Amino acid sequence: MTTQQLIDQIQSKKSFLCVGLDVDLNKIPKHLLEMEDPIFEFNKAIIDATHDLAVAYKPNTAFYEAYGIKGWLSLEKTIQYINENYPNIFTIADAKRGDIGNTSSMYAKAFFEDLNFDSVTVAPYMGKDSVEPFLAFEDKYTIMLALTSNEGAFDFQTLNVNGTELYKQVLEISKTWKNSQNLMYVVGATKAEYFTEIRKIVPDSFLLVPGVGAQGGSLSEVCKYGMNANVGLLVNSSRAIIYASNGIDFAEKARAEALQIQQEMQAILV
Repeated sequence: MTTQQLIDQIQSKKSFLCVGLDVDLNKIPKHLLEMEDPIFEFNKAIIDATHDLAVAYKPNTAFYEAYGIKGWLSLEKTIQYINENYPNIFTIADAKRGDIGNTSSMYAKAFFEDLNFDSVTVAPYMGKDSVEPFLAFEDKYTIMLALTSNEGAFDFQTLNVNGTELYKQVLEISKTWKNSQNLMYVVGATKAEYFTEIRKIVPDSFLLVPGVGAQGGSLSEVCKYGMNANVGLLVNSSRAIIYASNGIDFAEKARAEALQIQQEMQAILV
């Protein structure tokens, strides 16, 4: 997928909603547990109910890896289902990989070639040789952690190093890496006041924004400070949508929650 295709989808759907598919077998409706692959069946129902409202889906791989090979197969079936039935939707492997050289190349191959995701999240702590192997893939995107929404973000990311916060230096340096045009960045919604400074450094890049909804981030504040001419935002909501109900009506309730967010987004875009 190209960036323009993503922009076109945002414009046509009047939405920049990303739905996080973080499946916990302890939280999904009990009747699904009787099925052969409850994780996939849950995802399939959520996707079918929300595909016209969302522009991206983001499975967090930890929720699949936790169930061993069965979980990984559920992830594979989920991404195949999206690619075959809704090929215009942007897919994100939320894996937060971060290693060097051949190891990063193999991680990139796993998510971009084998699973055929459009993008993958990475941690930049080990520098350019941990990220550039992902950037080498054409029409694939690397979403780098920049400023996250967790409490521990202040341990390192906002530290003043030689007069500048570390996250700003990470953003600046990443722009010098080979194929940096394929970079996107993770910026937590609970850090809305930082978006203005981030946009000074990466004005045109897409930002993946978790933390709206259950984590307390404000959609209006994120848009006020983070939106650019092409919107440039993928705002993620996971629990608030996929666990809106744990009954038979779970997909219907998920759609209602997604529709509410999409309508808020449409009002902002008008």
